[in-house]
Amino acid sequence: MSEKLHKVLATIGIGSRRTMEEYISAGRVSVDGKIAKLGDRVEGTEVIRVDGQVIHTATSPKNVCRVLMYNKPEGQMCTRSDPEGRPTVFDRLPVVNNGRWLYIGRLDINTSGLLLFTTDGELANRLMHPSHAVERVYAVRVFGNVTKEQILQLQTGVELEDGMAHFDSVTFVGGEGMNQWYHVVLKEGRKREVRRLWETLGFKVSRLKRIRYANVELDKLPLGGWRELNLAEVNALRSVAGMKPETETFVEDKELSVREQYVKNRQVRRAVRNFNNREQNNARGRASFSRKNDRLGLGLDRDDAFENKMFEAINEADKNSRGRGRSGDFKRRDGSSVNRFAPFNDEKKSRRDKGRDTGTGEKSFSGRFRDEERSGKGSRSGDRDSFRGAGRREAFGKKSDRGFDRKGDRKFASKRRNGER
Repeated sequence: MSEKLHKVLATIGIGSRRTMEEYISAGRVSVDGKIAKLGDRVEGTEVIRVDGQVIHTATSPKNVCRVLMYNKPEGQMCTRSDPEGRPTVFDRLPVVNNGRWLYIGRLDINTSGLLLFTTDGELANRLMHPSHAVERVYAVRVFGNVTKEQILQLQTGVELEDGMAHFDSVTFVGGEGMNQWYHVVLKEGRKREVRRLWETLGFKVSRLKRIRYANVELDKLPLGGWRELNLAEVNALRSVAGMKPETETFVEDKELSVREQYVKNRQVRRAVRNFNNREQNNARGRASFSRKNDRLGLGLDRDDAFENKMFEAINEADKNSRGRGRSGDFKRRDGSSVNRFAPFNDEKKSRRDKGRDTGTGEKSFSGRFRDEERSGKGSRSGDRDSFRGAGRREAFGKKSDRGFDRKGDRKFASKRRNGER
């Protein structure tokens, strides 16, 4: 029995059906060496390639349906790669040898709770499609007092930008003060549907957490941890989607005691904590790197800035040079020389002398001290009342300092350093 190509690829776990249609339209899929087209069907004996890599042949091993449950924390993106570098839900998932993980029912960045992953594209499509009416249960904390009329309106239907929407049930579960907790049930998954339904009636959703998807409940899974479902749980989920049961699994079907479950949850929490610590350390390193770039004002590391300035100076010198002089210098055509290290030296000098000008027209102490050093005053052979002479005389003018004269100069080299004692 033949099936459509994009459906076969989605079932293998390469991507969603829509993504596979885009791949086929772009000419990235071939069947038996020929570029595939939309609407092509395959029997299962063909050699299918995506981007030149063999994906499916008649001898390919059977794709085992695997399902993960993940307790998503707030702040993670439901995407494989984020252009802004934010953490994603795929960062901590285990590696799949055959296929890849597909999420079932995405959550926005400010929503936490249960998120399912599977390697079976057909299962993911059935559990997400509105025609199968799979239940999703959310715990919602809203700010304000909700009346019975408003709850009835949420269950009857509210007009949104993309059509009518409603909750199948709204149950009050508690709360303190103006913060009230409700459990709501949906059978579809539009974008931010739960938040938009409450906001339409003027309520602000301060916390949103998914606690159940189909017959899979979150239970006590630690935040940021994942657990792979056993064969019985996978088959129960497949029965909800109207699919045949799976016969293979990679998980041992073992009933854990209370103590064993506690130890396992503690290990998961430790693994999540270690992973978060590593991510924080990496973030600190990236922040330190960006601060260094901001100080340079170039958006580059110090070494990169130096190399770029050197490269520009050498190129400029090469244009006007007719030969090389001493090391580091180029001679222009007019006979003058240019130092290729000048840009870097000027930058070092400006950083070294930063703060010498006090802003009042007078130089600071360090500035005056350096000027007198350069002019010869304050040196070892200079005036006794200069900065250097006076300081040395105060510091080393005692009789106990027999190794120094009154100016602070050493009279002889250390015998210990020379190995004489």
